[in-house]
Amino acid sequence: MIPQLPSPRLAMAVDAALDKKAENIVVLDLREAGAFTDYFLVCTGLSTPQIQAIADEINRRMIEHGGRLAHREGYDAAEWVLLDYGEFVAHIFSEKARLYYDLERLWRSGRRIHIPEPGGERAATR
Repeated sequence: MIPQLPSPRLAMAVDAALDKKAENIVVLDLREAGAFTDYFLVCTGLSTPQIQAIADEINRRMIEHGGRLAHREGYDAAEWVLLDYGEFVAHIFSEKARLYYDLERLWRSGRRIHIPEPGGERAATR
């Protein structure tokens, strides 16, 4: 069961990531953390093509529903793709890059919303 998310566009991006089989999806609610955005969507892809497919699907859905990509980084190398939509920033990592950069630790002041994988357990928040 996917938890209720505070933003429809963020929920749409999470759904897009799930559809492309992203792993270990986490939303960080940064509204009270003094960040430059309200939310981070953090997820892992297992290969360059999968990371790019996740990014493409998130962007396709955002454009389809009136969202505008303000900035994109890392798409060609696909170790860490960043998609900035203002209200939220999607971070799509390789397994290695996610461990190295550890955004969840760096932004631990934000409320963590775990998105269960299909067939997995219910969401856990802290």
